[in-house]
Amino acid sequence: MMILAATNWANAGLIALVSICLVFTMLVLLIFILKLFGVIFRERKKAEVAAPVAASSDGISDEEVAAIAMAVNLFFNRHDEESDVLTFRQNHDVSAWQVRNINKQLK
Repeated sequence: MMILAATNWANAGLIALVSICLVFTMLVLLIFILKLFGVIFRERKKAEVAAPVAASSDGISDEEVAAIAMAVNLFFNRHDEESDVLTFRQNHDVSAWQVRNINKQLK
């Protein structure tokens, strides 16, 4: 009870008020910064799309381009095919470490 009586509540309230205001000010500032990034990168992306890249004529046939595109697609879009069956193998060989841990758990 003496600690509550000895507390300077004016300073405690002021510290709490300043910290709450600081947190909300930083959140508003962060929102404005993120919106600014969105505006900057949206404009830059439009500028990049506006200038299409000219196709090079270095003697590559359409079939070769299709084969390269398919190889890149298969390389980046490969998925690990797994069955939906879970299998558990039980290991009946018990090591000395496992026996020690089991004995600790039983105590």
